[in-house]
Amino acid sequence: MGRALAKRFISAKSCLDVALKDFLKEDLGKGDITTKALIGKERAVAVIFSKQDCVLAGLEEASQIFGLLGLKSSTAFVDGQRIHEGDQVLRIEGPARSILVGERVALNFLMRMSGIATQTRDLVNRCKRINPEVEVAATRKTTPGFRYYEKKSVTLGGGNPHRFRLDSEYLIKDNHLAIVKSISEAIEKAKSKAKGRKIEIEVKTEEEALEAARSGADIIMLDNMPPETGAKVAEKIGEICNAKIEASGGITPKNIEEYATYANMISLGWLTHSFRSMDFSLKIIEKVP
Repeated sequence: MGRALAKRFISAKSCLDVALKDFLKEDLGKGDITTKALIGKERAVAVIFSKQDCVLAGLEEASQIFGLLGLKSSTAFVDGQRIHEGDQVLRIEGPARSILVGERVALNFLMRMSGIATQTRDLVNRCKRINPEVEVAATRKTTPGFRYYEKKSVTLGGGNPHRFRLDSEYLIKDNHLAIVKSISEAIEKAKSKAKGRKIEIEVKTEEEALEAARSGADIIMLDNMPPETGAKVAEKIGEICNAKIEASGGITPKNIEEYATYANMISLGWLTHSFRSMDFSLKIIEKVP
């Protein structure tokens, strides 16, 4: 993870222990009534294993969850590593009650985060075979309350998390332009406040794209523009300025490679709203004294 991305995650992480505790409380309610009825002070060892090949993500969070419950965990793996079906990614030891309390929340993190990381890695690899310099990026189409983890998963898969929040970067969109009278005015206003930060603008037509280029936009997002049209517009932008080109809108795993030939960045909400979770399971393997 690069320094700039690391800083984003560090700054976003300040309240995460509280978040993890809240996730545990959500699942626990007033207590695990089944476990309380059946299990006393017994201690146990459990392992979490992968049920399919994938890119591992969420291991750090799973370990933290068990740590909050007073359990010891150990692993030979790291987040971002490709793992195989049957790999035991985490060993947990301590009170059996606590293992069972943390089981589902920990597995949910692993399943969802690994799903995003795995499918991001696949798209990154496919696009970089066409254009080694292209980036595959996420959007703000994330699960409320889970954005940090979803964006982190994208990064672990080799993608770009893009904007974390509205205060992260300047991005002028169509609804801004419905209020501000022109693209050039919008870019000028943003630059007056940007203090050296880059200005990105979303455009839908060739005319808008060329106006943005002439107005000094740093990044021009070609929104819902067919790939063949986008390639032609990108070429015309290049004749005016050195703005980066972002392709976005209507992009899926089925068509993403069509945009890799000309875009500097391809952003798609699919990474965080249409991914398929990976399958993990926890098994108690022994009781200990």
